[in-house]
Amino acid sequence: MRVFCCPRSYTVFRTLHSSLQRWRPAPLHLSPRECLRAAFGALLGIGITAALCTWALGLSADLPLLIAPMGASAVLLFAAPASPLAQPWALLGGNLVASLVGVTCAAWISNEIIAAALAVSVAIGLMLALRCLHPPSGAVALTAVLGGPSIHAAGYGFVLDPVLLNSAVLLVCALVFHTFSRHRYPHGHVPNPVAARAVSPASQQLHQALQAVLDERDEFIDVDADDLEAIVTATLARLNQEPRR
Repeated sequence: MRVFCCPRSYTVFRTLHSSLQRWRPAPLHLSPRECLRAAFGALLGIGITAALCTWALGLSADLPLLIAPMGASAVLLFAAPASPLAQPWALLGGNLVASLVGVTCAAWISNEIIAAALAVSVAIGLMLALRCLHPPSGAVALTAVLGGPSIHAAGYGFVLDPVLLNSAVLLVCALVFHTFSRHRYPHGHVPNPVAARAVSPASQQLHQALQAVLDERDEFIDVDADDLEAIVTATLARLNQEPRR
């Protein structure tokens, strides 16, 4: 019995297979120890934040003691501490901006769908302008709009409690945890790393070329430019050390 496969079907199959290949997860380049460290850090961070907020406010508080976006913030702070999205200003500034925008939209726009869409949109624009982009802050803006009567009744009090209170406690937990785990955090950006140290002309050219390429791409890259430059430099150094065949 012969099985025939028309060229058109084969082309469709190859196209589908190629598209699905793009869905494959990229390697993380993390050791099992590092994965456990991140999970343990999030356990401590969320646990301590919830406990301290409960102790400070009491269980009788009408507002939630721990808002859901803090779970997403914990992923960034403990699993991706080198990300620009996980830095202290991103966490505090992003959540502050998003909560202010969300409360304002909830107060002035009666239609929840329009208020929610506008809150997230304006929050993203302001976070980009203020260089405090923090993805969980989009959920903070939505929580302010769709969180229910107790959050609406709190008004701008929601910005301080629980948003900034949760954010500040979680940040302190991350700072202490990374200090003891010997992780570099915060992962501060050096405005001009070339001028801050004696470097060769080749390093200066690499720095300038990298900055130009990033500007030309005109999209947010979730890697600090200094880290990216260090990775490229280390890669080139390793290539130069490897024996030629």
